[in-house]
Amino acid sequence: MESDEEDGTFTNISLTDDTVDSGPAALYTKPETELFIMNCDIDGDLENQAEMEEKTRLINQVLELQHTLEDLSARVDAVKEENLKLKSENQVLGQYIENLMSASSVFQTTDTKSKRK
Repeated sequence: MESDEEDGTFTNISLTDDTVDSGPAALYTKPETELFIMNCDIDGDLENQAEMEEKTRLINQVLELQHTLEDLSARVDAVKEENLKLKSENQVLGQYIENLMSASSVFQTTDTKSKRK
């Protein structure tokens, strides 16, 4: 209840579903016969507000997921580039090692039969 300091009356606001028994909810001053300024469907407003909050929450969640997807896509692209770079480096190193092995006498194949004779 709220107190109106000017005339000492109270305003009653019902939070229950009064629409079934008495139609739309209404605000009344202390003398129950006077209709106060507003006559509205409180439950409808609350449902509308809840729907709007839910829509806002879902939109924010979708936007957050879109940003996450963009970040993941960028990360995948970066990893692909790094993978290609590493493959290329591995090929160069493999060729270098192969060339070193062929140039070194330690890794040369020897004919054991010809050395025994």
